[in-house]
Amino acid sequence: MDLYKQADLVENEADFIRFIEALMSDRIDEEEKESVSPSSPYGAGANGWENGSIVAFLDAATTWGQASVNGLQYYEKPSNPWRRAAHILHAGKFYE
Repeated sequence: MDLYKQADLVENEADFIRFIEALMSDRIDEEEKESVSPSSPYGAGANGWENGSIVAFLDAATTWGQASVNGLQYYEKPSNPWRRAAHILHAGKFYE
């Protein structure tokens, strides 16, 4: 399932944990693809990952979380804290 859609379906702790598993699977899948056919070092990987290290991932998630604390032009902050947490972690994948 698309990670954007899966993050939007998070309602509770169990959903959140499933989302983390999906995010991890997406990263593992990208690493496998990149080992066969590497993408340019100046862009996203095969599955759209911009941040390959845990430090870069957490930095991007934190930065996006802070930037979107009141929502953004195209992002309405959800009232469900589990969904919000999923959105923040998902942003660690692509936010620079």
